[in-house]
Amino acid sequence: MAEDPGQTSQVRLAFQIGYIGTGSFGSQYQPDRRTIEGEIEAACIRAGIITNRQESRLALSGRTDRGVHARCQILALSTSNPDRAIRAINGQLPPDIWVTSWSYAPETFYPRYDVINRTYRFYFSQVPSDIDAMKDVAPLFLGKHDFTCFARIEPGKTPEKTIDAVEISYDESGLWLEITAQSFLWHMVRCIASSLIQVSEGTLSRSGLEKYLSGACKNKIKPAPPDGLILWDVKTDLDWQEMNVPGLKTRRLQNQAEELLLLGKVYSLLVP
Repeated sequence: MAEDPGQTSQVRLAFQIGYIGTGSFGSQYQPDRRTIEGEIEAACIRAGIITNRQESRLALSGRTDRGVHARCQILALSTSNPDRAIRAINGQLPPDIWVTSWSYAPETFYPRYDVINRTYRFYFSQVPSDIDAMKDVAPLFLGKHDFTCFARIEPGKTPEKTIDAVEISYDESGLWLEITAQSFLWHMVRCIASSLIQVSEGTLSRSGLEKYLSGACKNKIKPAPPDGLILWDVKTDLDWQEMNVPGLKTRRLQNQAEELLLLGKVYSLLVP
């Protein structure tokens, strides 16, 4: 658990950030495209918080794909101006990225590997036909499995992951899948969501799902669209202190939400 390091040349800070992923090509830095990491680096340079991403060891706790959002992503960076970083970062970030809290972190803290677990929520665009069937098979994902059939496996990565918690929930905001693990594979949560939709539709049986979870499949599950996926929470042992999100940024986000609701209504009126 980190404490105030006092006046040192470099201070390691962690931030809890949120973002709308629609307007970015994912979270990971790409030199020729707009990304969450790239926008954060540019904002920090403008504010005089860092000189560049490499020297500050700027890093996020996980990679999210294009169109995926975050309610709680962990950002870490080292800076010689910690007070300025805490004070100025929200004002420099674009409207679709915001910071909700900060903490001092150990000098060696690297959020990709030093967090306890991650929780994702996937919101289904439509209420599936058989929610009970989805709830019935959801516990099959608990524990350690070979997720070869549910992910794009990068070279050198093991397909085995351990799921700590999984739940299907429903309220006035819609139906969602919530799933927690220490780490996930590329497209893994979206593929799990897609398999649950297939179970609801009756095109994937319980035994078929169990076979997929053994790592045996001719054709992998295709991932569900990214729009409904949110990195919901990242658990750490840091002491977080809340930050105020500027009112102008909040109002812009609310205005954008209202515009999207209107667009949805217009689409529904135009669909033949």
